[in-house]
This record gives sequence, structure tokens and C-alpha cells, in this order.
Amino acid sequence: MIADERLQDLFRQESSDYLQRLDDGLLRLERDAGEDAAVEALFRDAHSLKGAAHMLGLHAVELLAHSLEDMLNAARHDVETRGPEHVQEMLRQLGDIRGAVADALAASAGTAPARGPGAAAGAPAPASPRPPAPSPALDAVRIDARRLDTLLNASGELATGCTRIARRLADVDAIVDRCEELRRAIMNEPASAGPGALALLAPVEAMLVRLRAAMDDDHAQLQRVSGELGEGVRAIRLLPLANIFRQFPRMVQELARSQGKPVELVIEGEDVGADRRILEEIRDPLMHLLRNAVDHGIELADERARAGKPAVGRIGLRARRTESALEIVVDDDGRGLDEEAIRQAALERGLESAATLATMTPAQQRALVLRAGLTTTRHVTDVSGRGIGLDVVREAVERMKGSLALDSAPGRGLRLTLRLPVTLVTARILIVEADRCPYGLPVEHVRGSRRLAAADILLLDGRDAILFDDRPVPLVALADLIERPAARVAPDAGASACMAVILEVAAGCFAVAVEALVDEQEVVLKAPGSLLERVRNVAGATILDSGEICIVLDPPDLFASIRRRSGGTGAPAPAPQRRNRVLLAEDSITTRTQESRILEAAGYEVVTAVDGLDALRKLTRGEFDAVVTDVNMPNVDGLELARRIRCEVRHAHLPVILVTSLASDEDRMRGLEAGANAYITKPGFDQKELIECLERLI
Repeated sequence: MIADERLQDLFRQESSDYLQRLDDGLLRLERDAGEDAAVEALFRDAHSLKGAAHMLGLHAVELLAHSLEDMLNAARHDVETRGPEHVQEMLRQLGDIRGAVADALAASAGTAPARGPGAAAGAPAPASPRPPAPSPALDAVRIDARRLDTLLNASGELATGCTRIARRLADVDAIVDRCEELRRAIMNEPASAGPGALALLAPVEAMLVRLRAAMDDDHAQLQRVSGELGEGVRAIRLLPLANIFRQFPRMVQELARSQGKPVELVIEGEDVGADRRILEEIRDPLMHLLRNAVDHGIELADERARAGKPAVGRIGLRARRTESALEIVVDDDGRGLDEEAIRQAALERGLESAATLATMTPAQQRALVLRAGLTTTRHVTDVSGRGIGLDVVREAVERMKGSLALDSAPGRGLRLTLRLPVTLVTARILIVEADRCPYGLPVEHVRGSRRLAAADILLLDGRDAILFDDRPVPLVALADLIERPAARVAPDAGASACMAVILEVAAGCFAVAVEALVDEQEVVLKAPGSLLERVRNVAGATILDSGEICIVLDPPDLFASIRRRSGGTGAPAPAPQRRNRVLLAEDSITTRTQESRILEAAGYEVVTAVDGLDALRKLTRGEFDAVVTDVNMPNVDGLELARRIRCEVRHAHLPVILVTSLASDEDRMRGLEAGANAYITKPGFDQKELIECLERLI
């Protein structure tokens, strides 16, 4: 039986798809035995179903699927074994598999096996009717996430079109007003206009009025359809946070047990929905915060007793949706931040000078823990002390166009609040003008704006600054910061015509001088393409309702650019260490999920691919330390994937590990000849062997 509810759901859905495809494919094979491609597809489905069953410990399903796989393997090499009698035997075997799957899922759900009257487990089943099995839910469909992205992008373009129609309506209104002015002029001076002028103007006015009414109706309908389409697609993309929250209790308990700390994890808001990309990106930062809470926050039992606290430490993980954002809070009732240790660490690592620290508020000083390389831990463990701190979380949150706030009380605990957008596809931006070009600033980072006068600009440590909330913040001309040719902002008569926009990121607050504030709009954010993905300061681009292309800037990157320009306040902080990245290629979603969990639990960052072709695409877009792949996959199989990797000079030494059910010596030799560094068989799969193999090869 499958204890994990998430894996139950995945296997129920995936096994249903495999069984249906096997059923359809065998019936086609019965009609036409000459389709080699059809036999290959059937073999691959049986192989994947067997692998998924093995990963979940469903041995009855695994053995039956293995037997069907053997029959299909024979059919791959010998057309004689595709005859009607052979296909009937395969259909009977498929019936047994259906029954075994139904039994496994029923046992997992705690219900009676869904088998027909008088049927015994393992007994041969007639070709028709077959024993009951999970059927696909008619109210649920599996959709490629990329198709949803395309739909959502289209809905955004439709919304932009609606806005442009609204502008055209304003143009029509202006023409109507002009006609009215002409009418009044003609009536006031009929002699100069001629006797037929009013008669000629009247039908034009009538046409414009009808056009205005029709365009108004069309605009209203387009707005309604656009809104429904966008909301519908966004709702489909939302997944409950339970998908990641349920991975944390065991991790917290095991870590707490290893440190001898009784800890209770309180989770709320599991049912809150979030965009699938948000779930993918936020899991690791949340895991980091929870590990920090156990390691740094919660005290040992005797220390808690001396402080008058309950013996069991409490860690909270809560989520809620507001109108405009997803809010996740991680808090604990531990020791809180050691503010003196933070100041001392910032001085020792040259992050800030003593003079600058003296001007900071307590909240600003606490926020120093979000800087790269700052750690107050004096000893290194396998959990902390390597200078990889909350900056990792801050960077991840900022990549998602979110914000991170922290609040701490010494001896009473720490509270971190992550505010994230509900979706990463659209964004609300403030459009500003710099060097006569429009640029977008995400409004979640905008804290205010003000008109600049010459007297407002101060000189602080040789740099321009202004006061905001009674504290100095650096001021830089946006055109200068993004290396446009415009001149630096200077405190002269022309400066009074400039505007300053105050931006705040987790690492600090700053201001940019712009020529004008243009508008605020909800836009579809286009991710940078391959030519722009490494351009600093750029988060993406959009098309405004005016038709202009507008670059959307990245405030955290802008702040980093300011720090680079100023040369910092001391020695550069050490670069944060990154986790090893593994590309996992596996077409079975159940096996893929299970293997991904194994690798993540061992500390690897995992990027998944649904087949070899998907893996090749992802290899071109990112850097990886190893590839773990199945062999039998659609489009490009694991052997071909290994061969293509070895053809690339930059991947010549990239470790490739094949994890497959194909266990013969001949299969192993083919894998090694294709360029694989290791060959691990699923029938004897040992996750320890996989982890040790990865560590050795990397």
C-alpha cells in the first residue's frame, strides 16, 4: 500500500493513463501487427508502469507488469509473437494488472478491493469483461503546464488589446467633441460656412455616435471575456500549498531529534492555492527557514527551562491569501536574533563601517542577516555555519518579485514574513521615463515618490542621497544606473524638474531619479529570452497599451549595481556556496517524484525533465553537476541523451547516471558505450547506492 497521499494521487492518475494506453494499443496491435512504433510505445508504457510500481513497493503490480513487459519485448524483436493469440494473452495479463492496481489503491485508501464478485487476487482474468480499475475522472484533465502558460500569455495580450481599445474610444470621443465644436461654429457664422455645411455634418455625427456605442459594447464584452479567461487559467494553475508543506514535518522532527530538542511544528493554510511556479521556487527557501528555526532558534531543553519557556519548542508555518498577494509566515518561540553578534559579524566581514552602523535603526541592523556571507555561528555543522544564510532565502523571494520582512525580539523568537505574488506571469508596474524611454518598476518595491529640488540632494560619503522617513538613502539617476547616455543628476536649476522614486528591497532602501512618472499598469511580464537572460538589472519586458516595448527593471539587481558602483564599504563578502544541481530525466511522474524526493533529501537541488528531449532543452539553459536519467523514455531515450551530452565539449565531463529496470549485461554495456558513468538497476534499487554514486562522481 502507498502511505503518502500525494503519491497515491499521482499513481492513481498515472496508472490510469498507462492502463488506458496499453488497452488501446493492444487492441490496435490486434488489428495491425506490423506497427513497430506501436509496439515500442506499448513496451515503454509497461516498463514505466513497472518502474513506478517498484518505486512505491507495489510488488504484485511490478511482477505482473514485468511479465507483460517481457511479452512486449519479445514482440519488439519477432513479428510472429504479435499474433492474435499472443495479443489475447497480453490483454489477459493487462486485466490482472488492472486488478492488482485496484487492490493496491483500495488498500492504500483503506477501502475494500474493487474487484468483481468471486475474483481472487492473482487469478487469471478473462479478456472481457476485465476486473474494475481506476478510471480517469471526467471532471479532471492533465494539461501540459506550458500550454497553460501560453493561454495565460494570450489572455494577457487580450487584456492589453482591451486597454488599447479604451484609448481608441477616447479618440472617438475627441472626434465627437470636435464635431460638436464645428456645429457650434457653423451655427454662429452660417454665411462663411455655406448653406449645406450643417447638412453634411449631421450624418457624420450620427455615424460617430453609432460607432462610439458599438465600440463601447465591444470593449465591455472583450473586457469580460479577457477577465474570465485570465482568471480561469490562473485558477487552473493554482495548486494547494499542501504539496510542499507536507514534506516538512518529518524533516523538522528528524533534525530536532538529532539535536535533542523537543519541537512541535504547527502548520496552517495548507489549502491555500498558489501558482505552480511559486510552489517550485518556494520549497527550498521554506526548508532553509525551518532548518534555521530548529538549529539557530529553538533552545535546548535546559536553556528553555531557565528562561521559563515550555519544554517543547514551537515552530509555526502559516499561509494565507490576501487580495493581491500570497503571505507565508515562518516563526518560532526561540532565542531570536542576537543583534550584537549581527553588528559584530557585519564589521568583521566588512559589510558595513562602524559609522554607518551607528546611523542605522534597529530594524535596519537586524536586516543585515539578509546579506550574503553573514553568519553569527562560530562553528560549522552540517546544518549551518558556512556563510549560507538568509541571503539565499532573500534572493529566492526577490527572484519571484516578492519581499521578505523579519521581526525579532531577543529571547522571544523570530518571525519572517514572505509576501509573494499570486502568479509570476503578470505584474503591476510603475512606468517611468529615463532618457526619454519608458521603464517599468515593480510596484511591490515602490515606497514613494517626490519631486526633487536642488536643496533636497545631500552628499553622504561622497555620494548623492536624499532623506526618506528621516533617514538618508542613496540617490542615483536611473538612466546613469542602467548605462543610458543621460547625464548624472546634479543639484542645479534643472534638477527641480526631476522625480525621485524610492525603492525598497530586502537588502536596503534607495532612490532613483527619473524624468517623469508616466502611469501604473497591470502587464503581462515576458521573461528575458536567451539573449537577455544574463543582462543585469533586467527582470523582463512587456508591451504597453501604446504599443511601445517597455523593459521591466529588477530592483534588487539595481541595488546591487549601486553597491558595486560605490565599491562597497570594505572587503567583499565571500561568495555564497551553492548546492549541487542534478538534472533528473524520467517520464513516469510517480518515479520522478519519488527519485526527486530522495535527491532533495540528500541536499541536492533537483531540476526535473519529462523525457530526454526536455532534458536537452534544460541543459542548454542552465548549469548542472550531474544528470540522472531513465533509459526508456519517449522522444529521446536515456541512451541517446547520454550520447548527445558526450557530443558537447562543455559537457564532456558531466556525470551521467542511468537508473533503469533494464538489468541485463547487454543493457549495461549499451549504457556505458553511450557515455554513461554509472548504471543502476531499479529491480535492486538502493537509494544509498545512488547518493554515494553521485557524491563520488561529482
